[in-house]
Amino acid sequence: MRTWLIILIAVFSMSACSQKPENIGEKDVLPRGVSVQDSHLDNNGNQNYTDEKRANYLANLAASVPDVHNASSVVIGNLAVVGIDIDQDIERSKVGTIKYSVTESLRHDPQGAGAIVIADPDLNARLKEVGEDARAGKPIRGVMNELADIVGRVIPDVPLPENEKKPEDAMEEDDQQNDEDIQHIQKEQSNDKNQ
Repeated sequence: MRTWLIILIAVFSMSACSQKPENIGEKDVLPRGVSVQDSHLDNNGNQNYTDEKRANYLANLAASVPDVHNASSVVIGNLAVVGIDIDQDIERSKVGTIKYSVTESLRHDPQGAGAIVIADPDLNARLKEVGEDARAGKPIRGVMNELADIVGRVIPDVPLPENEKKPEDAMEEDDQQNDEDIQHIQKEQSNDKNQ
């Protein structure tokens, strides 16, 4: 009986490791939920906020802050990144104040809560390129990778809380548990042979 159980466990273990990878090439042809909007376009005032309308709304809201010449926004699901274009001759401390004002105006609006604001000209140019790629229908993987790079430069890595496990630790615990299970099964098998 135990040998059948061991064989059954071995078969299930091997079959779990041999799953075919999905053909993801077909899945990322047309991105869903990717919207880009420049602030110079008109907002039609419709309050049904799809991602596209939300991007337009956020760009217009950011552009309405004093000293902001133009703004662009990329919205993908819950992630919103707003790039602001300000005069290059403004002092750095004033840039921080303008960025803070935009962040506050977005934070106090239900559609802009949690939006990431960038004022760096290089990152803003990259954000516009991401928007152009999304409008051109480029694969979502490339758009998301570029957007992740932009957000990664703005938001630093945050360490995990002390009580959460790292993924590597969880894998080590699984390996240790598997080793213990194998030793237990081998011990049972050797006991069966001795009887």
